[in-house]
Amino acid sequence: MSDTQQPTAETTGPAPRELDPERIIDVQFARACAHFSDIDPGMIQVLRHPRRTITVNVPIQRDDGSLANFVGYRVLHNRLLGPGKGGIRYHPRVSLSEVGALAALMTWKCALVRVPFGGAKGGVTCDPKDLSERELRHITRRFISELGDNIGPYTDIPAPDLYTSSQTMAWILDTFDAMHPGKNNLPVVTGKPLELGGSEGRDEATGRGCVYSAERLVSLGAVPGLSELAGARVVIQGYGEVGRVAAQLLHERGARIIAISDSRGAVLDPEGLDLAALARHKAETGSVLGFAESRNITPAELLALECDLLIPAALGGQIHSGNAVQIKARLIVEGANRPITPEADDILTDKGILVLPDILANAGGVTVSYYEWVQNIEHHTWPLEEINSKLRVRMNDATDRVASRWRQFSPPTDTMKGDSKRHDLRTAALVESLERLTHVLRQRGIWP
Repeated sequence: MSDTQQPTAETTGPAPRELDPERIIDVQFARACAHFSDIDPGMIQVLRHPRRTITVNVPIQRDDGSLANFVGYRVLHNRLLGPGKGGIRYHPRVSLSEVGALAALMTWKCALVRVPFGGAKGGVTCDPKDLSERELRHITRRFISELGDNIGPYTDIPAPDLYTSSQTMAWILDTFDAMHPGKNNLPVVTGKPLELGGSEGRDEATGRGCVYSAERLVSLGAVPGLSELAGARVVIQGYGEVGRVAAQLLHERGARIIAISDSRGAVLDPEGLDLAALARHKAETGSVLGFAESRNITPAELLALECDLLIPAALGGQIHSGNAVQIKARLIVEGANRPITPEADDILTDKGILVLPDILANAGGVTVSYYEWVQNIEHHTWPLEEINSKLRVRMNDATDRVASRWRQFSPPTDTMKGDSKRHDLRTAALVESLERLTHVLRQRGIWP
């Protein structure tokens, strides 16, 4: 399980509605649609709402013999570009609203990086920290059995997400394979163990994609005062797979990782953390707290540190109207999905802080998932160097297109909050995605 759950970092908390995942997606979508002069309202409805939502009960017998029921969800948002694609997460706060919002993000993410998938997402409302491996295995098998043929190699393809792993994907493959004997079922899921058809580089792909995209944006001169990653001061919220990989790759490029947090708290060393020693400390104690070569700080203090790159790689809604004014980063790279609310986006834009949005910054995972899917279908494998090279090319291309679109926007007004047409990188990325999707609608004859 990845250690990505974070305590909420806040000084003044946002209203509950500000963190509502469906509302956040609605606001972001509307801001992008404002840049289309001829988009039909009916087309907006087609592109915004999910094609299919499924809710299932997942009863299992627990280790103590008692019966427990969990609720599972799978949302297929769109299949215009290909089969649905999206992770399965296990978390106490999983809801249909959250899963639906994340499925929409996946549609736009796939369209942006030009992989032939639509968006999907799934999850089970449970606390993995309170469940044994046997119980998690039974939840997974029962969930997949209930979904039945609503998932499949050419229909809807799951992947790991919050508190699921390659082991979870192995259980999914085995369950689906038993339900469909005699077929090549390897492509039904990505993020599998290498021994079961997984791809080299998949585990590191999301963090690697974050670094590739940030590196490219900086090289384009988009970030005032930052010309290269060497020497950059970096703060990372989340010590899961995304945060760990991004930290290591940025360190290799000469950046200084000055602060990192996990689910228990955060540590700071202005001179740069020793990542190898920190990893050993985490393995021995279960937390970054108490690392001898640093000092403990709070999650709120971590987000407010003066730095060049801030990478929120934990949960959604971590930067909001209550703490955005304290952010002092030059560039925020969204390793997590939806870490910044629209209200916080407004504040950050007014402060001149760029945000590399989630549908671009963390698209490395779905990109390498696509490569895994292709390898499974064609019954061959690519070496790690080739996969990383393909990933870099695709991330650079998407970053170039988003940066170009952003620069083509008309100059912003003095008060961004009163301007119906947003001029930030998130909106530029969404406009790129929606433009491609509207073209596909017309080319397929679905819309005149």
